[in-house]
Amino acid sequence: MHILVTGGAGYVGSHTVRWLLQSGHEVWVYDDLSQGHRSAVPKDRLFLGPLSDTQCLKSVMVQLPIETVIHFAAHSLAGESVHSPEKYWTNNVQGTECLLNTMRECQVTRIVFSSTCAVYGDSPSVPIRETTPLKPITPYGETKLACERLLQQFSKEHNFATLALRYFNAAGASPSGELGEDHDPETHLIPCVLQTALGQRPYVEIFGTDYATQDGTTIRDYIHVDDLATAHSLGIENVVPGQFLAYNLGTGTGHSVREVIATAEAVSGTSIPVKEKPRRPGDPPELIASATKIERELGWKPQYDSLKSILETAWKWHLSHPHGYDDAHSESIT
Repeated sequence: MHILVTGGAGYVGSHTVRWLLQSGHEVWVYDDLSQGHRSAVPKDRLFLGPLSDTQCLKSVMVQLPIETVIHFAAHSLAGESVHSPEKYWTNNVQGTECLLNTMRECQVTRIVFSSTCAVYGDSPSVPIRETTPLKPITPYGETKLACERLLQQFSKEHNFATLALRYFNAAGASPSGELGEDHDPETHLIPCVLQTALGQRPYVEIFGTDYATQDGTTIRDYIHVDDLATAHSLGIENVVPGQFLAYNLGTGTGHSVREVIATAEAVSGTSIPVKEKPRRPGDPPELIASATKIERELGWKPQYDSLKSILETAWKWHLSHPHGYDDAHSESIT
């Protein structure tokens, strides 16, 4: 299959690109490198451009020609979205609208969308199922839900085959140690913890210690990035014309911030100092997935089923790439 991956030079995107190439697909990346890394994808597979440049996007789709799109390109910092909501509405929603309209013009009607558990907001019950009410509490979650609504409309009005994967906390790295997580700034817990273990940070910040959880810190469901990649691969094979499908991706097991830190100490053999700080706005106490629907309907099941195994792959990446990728976003066009 000929596949275009938007945002494919990013964290989850680059792992998915590698998985698809290894599975025998013809895959190309469309990325503006504002958050991704040129060295995370094969050089001959990258087209440089923003989603707003519909002429550039159209030329890529026609030239290759593309049959299916996997759409990762988005801003994804929930905290930042609270302070800069307009940035998220412009990039995430308008960018997706540009993509869908260009796809329609080029008669490409299959798309798998990178969504998020943030569309559920602060769910009163766990585990979270696809039937849980969609009540996002951050602009980031609102924009992802708006994109899902666009997909539903294109399915209904233009016979698109659309699928949204609502994943929980992406974590880990390629077992080979060649691909990993490198954001600037880095806000995700696991890389921050491991950077502290390497001595690159003085301490790990724990935001909130008074939640109604086992140890007072927030609980999250960590899913290995390669398990996310396999789900996207299954997704492109199971989209249905005229239908919008949505699936959760997670392990079904939650881990607190303190548990992540303790496991990282065991994996790295290093004592990791912490600093307790107030809660951040938009942080639900507990987010745990029920992924039984995608297991039942598509046969997907995570292969990395323990926090330790996920952290071991992340630690290998950080040891071999202590300063991340070499390009450090230097070729961004934005």
